[in-house]
Amino acid sequence: MRKSAHLPLLWWEWEEWAASLQKCSQGVALLLLFDYDKVELANMNRLFFQPHQAGLSKVEAAEHTLRDINPDVVFETHNYNITTMDNFTHFMERISNGGLEEGKPVDLVLSCVDNFEARMAINTACNELGQIWMESGVSENAVSGHIQLIIPGETACFACAPPLVVAANIDEKTLKKDGVCAASLPTTMGVVAGILVQNVLKYLLGFGTVSYYLGYNAMLDFFPTMAMKANPQCDDKHCRRQQEEYKIKEAACPKQEAVQEEEEVVHEENEWGIELVSEVTEAELQAASGPKPDLPEGITVAYTIPEKEGDATSGQTVEETDQSLEELMAQMRKM
Repeated sequence: MRKSAHLPLLWWEWEEWAASLQKCSQGVALLLLFDYDKVELANMNRLFFQPHQAGLSKVEAAEHTLRDINPDVVFETHNYNITTMDNFTHFMERISNGGLEEGKPVDLVLSCVDNFEARMAINTACNELGQIWMESGVSENAVSGHIQLIIPGETACFACAPPLVVAANIDEKTLKKDGVCAASLPTTMGVVAGILVQNVLKYLLGFGTVSYYLGYNAMLDFFPTMAMKANPQCDDKHCRRQQEEYKIKEAACPKQEAVQEEEEVVHEENEWGIELVSEVTEAELQAASGPKPDLPEGITVAYTIPEKEGDATSGQTVEETDQSLEELMAQMRKM
């Protein structure tokens, strides 16, 4: 994995996640954008497109906006439907050879589409190529969403656990109407897009804990997280093949046993009987630091406020007087 000032290629199947594009473009060197849709006035609530861009392809409009944000990024746009046979072949070729260094695969694929058919196309391509990718989406009611890291053979692919709209035998084409945008909240999309980009940075730069699955429920402020293993009975043959290759690779790697190291005693002998003793007792320290509130696990206070002791002026009041302000000020000058 390269670690440089310019992050390597991010491939993007782009539909609704303009906020993610806006964040990602500030730290990458190359973006490949794929989409076949056009900008409509109904898309204006996504806070990315502008009214004068209506009628342009979304990839073209996105390139114009992002180039103004960061002119150092190289863009490669493809205005076509990746689910058709010819386009899918070209799409796979760009994933495997369209990296920052031509002929090398991309470092990461980001899926930000709004339909099952496109997700399955991306899933099939990445399973066949062994390409790591991140899937994301927002629910139809626009108050929940998720991100998911998919490592072919190691974690569950998109076909290993089909979503509810497929399990319920709902034709997703009936969910969309011409000229009508599905329920959409830019706030929810911004939150999920930010979580996705944060996960991308952690994965590419190798810091923190990369989330395998992280959900967001805006109604309850709930963030469920989990990791799903690949399904051995997955319908995708390439997923099953990747699982077998992963098992062989894991078996070939020697398992490292955890060795518990004993702490070395620096001064075993204490000839002079020197000891470090705190100048304050535990009770005094507790009284000085003040009480700590009961908080959930993982949350703590930055500092505590000591309890105030009754001061000498407590309970005292200023006597009322008939003197004017000028007279009182004259008395103060004489003090």
